[in-house]
Formats: sequence, C-alpha cells, structure tokens
Amino acid sequence: MKGMLTALAVAAVFYLAAQVWFTPVQALLVGSVALMVTLWTNEALPLGVVSMLPILLFPSLGILPANDVTPNYAKSIIFLFLGGFMLALAIEKSGLHRYFSAKLLSFFPKTPRGIIYALAVTSALLSAVLSNTTITLMLMPIALYLSENPKLKVRFLLATAYGASIGGILTPIGTPPNLILLGFLEDNALPSATFGGWMLMTAPIVATMLFVMPYLLSLGTKEESVADIDNDIPVLDRDQKRLYGMILLLSVLLVVNTFLKQIAGFALNEKLLLLGFGLALFLPGINLLTWEDTRNIPYEIIFLFGAGFSIAAAFSHTGLAQEIAQRLHVVSELPFVWVIVIVAFFVTFSTEVTSNTALTSIALPIFYEMSRTLPQEQTMTILLTATVAASYAFMLPIATPPNAIVMSSRAIRIREMATTGFKLNLLGIAVLSFFAVTYWPWAL
Repeated sequence: MKGMLTALAVAAVFYLAAQVWFTPVQALLVGSVALMVTLWTNEALPLGVVSMLPILLFPSLGILPANDVTPNYAKSIIFLFLGGFMLALAIEKSGLHRYFSAKLLSFFPKTPRGIIYALAVTSALLSAVLSNTTITLMLMPIALYLSENPKLKVRFLLATAYGASIGGILTPIGTPPNLILLGFLEDNALPSATFGGWMLMTAPIVATMLFVMPYLLSLGTKEESVADIDNDIPVLDRDQKRLYGMILLLSVLLVVNTFLKQIAGFALNEKLLLLGFGLALFLPGINLLTWEDTRNIPYEIIFLFGAGFSIAAAFSHTGLAQEIAQRLHVVSELPFVWVIVIVAFFVTFSTEVTSNTALTSIALPIFYEMSRTLPQEQTMTILLTATVAASYAFMLPIATPPNAIVMSSRAIRIREMATTGFKLNLLGIAVLSFFAVTYWPWAL
C-alpha cells in the first residue's frame, strides 16, 4: 500500500508541476507516465498489471481514445519478440546455451569481470549489424546459465542488454535512430556520413562505453562466485545440432536481409521471419518445443511493449513531445559545450519513457531548427549527439527491447536496473559529450 501511495503522490506532483508549462491534457499525460514509471520502479503492482494501465488511464483522462490505445498491444513487432522468446525457450530446453557459453568463455578470463566483458563485447559486436532484440534473446539463456549467484545473474544480464544497446551505435544499420538521422540529413541536403565514416565517428564512443560499462557492472564481484562453470566445451547431441543449424540459418538470413535493405532497397519482413523460425520449432521432425513449453513465455513483457508504444503514441497525439522539444530552443544561446551536454542529457532521459525511434523523429527537426544559425559543423554535431543519445536507454525495461527482454528472465528487479542504469546514463552523457566536442569536429 505504501508503494501505491508513493506512486500517486509522485504522479500528483508531476501533474501539478506540468500544468505550469503544458496544456491540461498534456499535464495529465505527464502525471500518468510518472505514476506508471514509479509503479514499475517500486514494484507496488506486478509488471504486467502496470503495463495495462494505459488502456484504462488514457481513454478515461481524455489523453488517447481506447481504439488508439489497444492496437499498440498487438503491433507486428510484438510477434518478432514472440518468435524470439520461442527460440530462447528452445535454446534453454535443449541445453544449447551451455555450448555457446563454453565457446564464449574460451576467449575471456573465466572470472566474473571476464564474463561480464565477454557478454558485453559479444552482444555489442553482434548488435552492430543484427537486431539488438534478436541478439539479446539469443544471449540471455547463456547469461542465466553462467552462475547460480543471483547478484551475478543480474550483472550478466545487464551486460548483455547494455552491450546490445551500445553496439547499435557503431554502424548506420545498428539501430533505427541512426537510419532516421541519415534520412533526415538527405532530406535537408546536409552532408551524410558513409558507412565507414559513421563507424569512424562512433567507434571511440562504443569502445569507451564497452570498457566503462562492464567495469561498472563488475565492481564488487568475487572471483569464487563462478567456480561452478564447466570449462570444457560439450559435444552437441542431435537436437542441439538441429537447433544450432536453425540458428545459423536465421543469422545468415538476418545478415543478408540487412544488406539487401541497404543495397537493393528491399528486404524480408524480419518480424515474420523470426516468428516463422519460432513456430518451426513445433514442426514434426524438429519437435524442439511443445505447446506446454509456451507456458514459460513471459507474457507480461508483451503488455510492457504495448505500454511503451501507447506512451509514444500519446506523446505524439497530445503534442507533448513537440512542446518539450521546442522549449530547448533557448539553449542554442549557451556555449556550445553546454548545448551538447543539454541535448545529450535531454534525449538520454527522455528515451527512457518513450520510443527512441519516435523521440529521434520528433527531436531532430527541432534541434535542426534550433541550431540553423550555428555553423554547419556544429549543427551536424548536435544532430549526431541527439541520435547517439537515443541509444542510451539503460534505466527502465520500457526504454528499449534489450532491457525488456532481460527483465523477462524474472531475475532482475526494476529497482536494480534503474539504479545501475542511472549511473551508466550519466557516464554515457559524459563520454558522448567529450567526443562530440573534441573529436567530431575533426572527424566531420
């Protein structure tokens, strides 16, 4: 009951404060989001229950009609996650994650810190060219297997999720905000980075974050906590070989699909592709899953995605996102270094409660207009800062799919993710701002 009262009090404070700057409907949205974020954080209600509140709150408060809220809980991307969850269940059921973990650990020291770095680097490198959602789904069973220590499980899972988010920054195809920026630059006749040029600008940030993030997660770990890990690489049985082959085929198709989209302009629907592979696990002759196994699918995460999409839709529908972004025009008169810090700070924490894709789409035009009086080099730096910061969603499960996926393990408490993610957000802002001011002017 205390948690509920706290959430209501926080919501009331945010609602009253928001009335000073925003319209009544926008203030109600601010209060509603504050209520849900507080409930997600203090766990006064189950995750799935809180995630369904937009269906009741938004229509009741006049924020968004019910017919505009409920479709967000059945978007096509949700079925990508459903197929991925099926693959993750099959990996765990067959024991294939033990093979993957042994191979993975063979390249890094078999210590808590070494394992954290192994998971973070592997997740980041794969997510630079493949879906961070898919990579997190595939690595999560490995992270869960590596230790029975609950504290270490949390750190291993966070390393996997955070690595996937950081890795998406490295390439233009790593995450949707990157592609949104490139399209925006083209539409506005601004210089656009090549594939290699993008990596040249972002590689120092990714490398620094892949050093800082695992180090932060490894603080306070004990070497003997992972003594139970089997160092021998197991021999695959028939079912494991079959599943391994399916995963390799899926990985090849995803890579080919990624480059087809970039080169030829067309591609397969990855949502249907992943769902198709998930359903194929039930086929006669494969028989890697039964319907009873689906009882272990974390359906509360499906509702969580729906809540995230609903909040993004409400921000756009009410004009709240545009209103907030427009108020940032005043920062253009500050020294440039502070402009970069403020942009990075605003986008980093805004993306915690709304879609990074939607936020980038809304923020880029505002920041462009804000900086048009500045030299083109500084305008480009501001736009790139906003785009990279959109991937810095480390605090909440609703912020990004990798966070939601590792939360589905039920091994992490939202409070743990929020506490660690807040520290990493601040470190990420510092790293991004440093390279934006000192390195990008030369690279651009």
